[in-house]
Amino acid sequence: MDVPAQRPASTPAASSDSPAKPRTARTVAYISWVALALMTTSSVASLRPSPTMAVYGLASIFLYVVPAIVFLLPTALVSAELASGWEGGVYKWVSEGISKPAGFLAVWCQFAMTIFYYPSLLGFVASTLAYVINPDLAASGVWTAIVIMVCYWTGVWVSSRGTSGVAGLASGGLIIGTLIPGALLVILGIAFLGQGNESAAPMTASNLLPAWAGLSSLVLIVNNFLSYSGMEMNAVHVSSLRKPGSEFPRAMFLACGLVLLIFILPALAISWIVPAEQLSLTAGVMQAFDAVFAAFGSQWLTPILGIMLVAASLGGMLTWLAGPSKGLLLISRQEGYLPPFLQKLNKHGVQQNILVTQGAVTTLIALAYAFIPDVSSAYWIFSVITTQVYLIMYLLMFVAAVRLRRSHPDHPRGYRAPMLTGLCGVGFCASLAALLIGFIPPSQFGSGSVGVYLVVVAGGALGLGLLVPYLFYRFRKPSWKTAEPEEAAVA
Repeated sequence: MDVPAQRPASTPAASSDSPAKPRTARTVAYISWVALALMTTSSVASLRPSPTMAVYGLASIFLYVVPAIVFLLPTALVSAELASGWEGGVYKWVSEGISKPAGFLAVWCQFAMTIFYYPSLLGFVASTLAYVINPDLAASGVWTAIVIMVCYWTGVWVSSRGTSGVAGLASGGLIIGTLIPGALLVILGIAFLGQGNESAAPMTASNLLPAWAGLSSLVLIVNNFLSYSGMEMNAVHVSSLRKPGSEFPRAMFLACGLVLLIFILPALAISWIVPAEQLSLTAGVMQAFDAVFAAFGSQWLTPILGIMLVAASLGGMLTWLAGPSKGLLLISRQEGYLPPFLQKLNKHGVQQNILVTQGAVTTLIALAYAFIPDVSSAYWIFSVITTQVYLIMYLLMFVAAVRLRRSHPDHPRGYRAPMLTGLCGVGFCASLAALLIGFIPPSQFGSGSVGVYLVVVAGGALGLGLLVPYLFYRFRKPSWKTAEPEEAAVA
C-alpha cells in the first residue's frame, strides 16, 4: 500500500441533495468492471515493497500469492458487501455489527497506522532521493530522519491550507512512479540476463519455496499484508457497477492478477541484479537501477528514475495525509471520542491540530532512524508496526460482516459475497496469524536484540493501536461532543 486510495467522504452537502439527484447520478455514473480493476490496482500496487521480497528471489512469487489468496480476496469481497449495504465506511460497519466503541477502535486504527506508515514511506523517499544526490546517504540514519521531518511538515503545511487538486497526484503517481519504472526495471533486468550475466539469485525449481528457518522465516510475509491493505476503500465503488454480483468478483480477480504482476516482476528483476546480502530494504529499487544502468553505461538515468519515484511517493502522501484524520474527526465530533483541542479546525476547515499532533509523534519516530544503526532494520520495524495496527481494524471488520449477515439478513445490499462466513474466517485467521507473527524478529535481523525488537514492536502496535484509544474512550466527557445538530443527524 504505497499510495492508498483517497477515501470518498460522506459529507453533509452530499446528503442535502434531493432524493432524485443521487438516483440520477447513479444511472449516469456506471463504470466498467475493467475500470474498477484498474482503479484498485492503482491504489494497491507499488514498487516500494519490491526490495523486501527480492531477498527471497524466486520464492517471492509464493510469498506474494499466499497473502493475496488468504487476505486480499477476502478483504475485497467482504468489504464490497459492507460498502454496498451501509454507507459511512468502517466505523459504520463495525459500530452496526459489533458496537460503537469497537467502531471507534476500527476508525482509530485506520488513522493510527498512518503515524508509522509515513516514516516508512518517507524512509523509502529518503533512500531514493539519496541516489539523486549521493548514494552513500542511503545508509545514513540522520539523512533519513531529516528527509522524513522536512517532507512530512511540508505536507502538513500544504494540507492545512486546504489546497485543492492534490488528489490527482495519486493517479499520476501510478504511471510516473510505478508502471514506467517497474516496466523499465523488468525490461532492463531481462536484457541484463540476456547479455550473459548470471542472476544474483538462483532461478531453479528448488528455490520456488522460501528456505525454512523456523517461524522467523515467515515474518516477511507480514509486510505483504500491508502491501495489500486498503481494499476496503475501493469497495465503495461496487454500487457503480451495472451488475455488481458478477462484475465485482471479476474486477477483483483481474486487479489481483495485475497487482501480483506489478509486485512480483520488479522483485524478481531486483533479485537478478542485486545480491540479497547487499540489498537495502529502503534503497533496493535504486540499487537495482544503478547497477543495471552501470552495466549498460547509462548511470546518468539513475537520478531521473529517483526523481520519478520520489515525486510519486510524495504525491501519494499528500492525497492520503488528511483522509484518515478527517474520518476520525467527524466521528469524534459526533460521539465525543477526542478532546475539543484535537477537534478544532483552522480557517480552511482542516483538522490542523490533529495533523500537528500526529506530526510531533512522527518526528519522534523519524529520530529513531538516527539512532537505529541499520536503516533497513528501522524501516522494517516501522512497516511491521503499521501492518499490525491496521490488522486490528481488519479483524473487527471480518467479525462485523458475519454479525451483520446474521442480524440483518434482509438488509438491502447491492452485492452479497459468496460464502461470506468462510471468507471472513479465512481473512480473520490470516490477519490474526500475521499480527502474531509480526512479534517475531525476522531471520534477516537475527543479530539484533530480540527483547528490544519485542518492546519496540509491541509498544508501537499495542500501545498505539489499543491503549491510546482505550484511554480516549475511558476519559471522554459529554462536552467533547461538538458536532452541530445537522451534522450529527447526517451521521
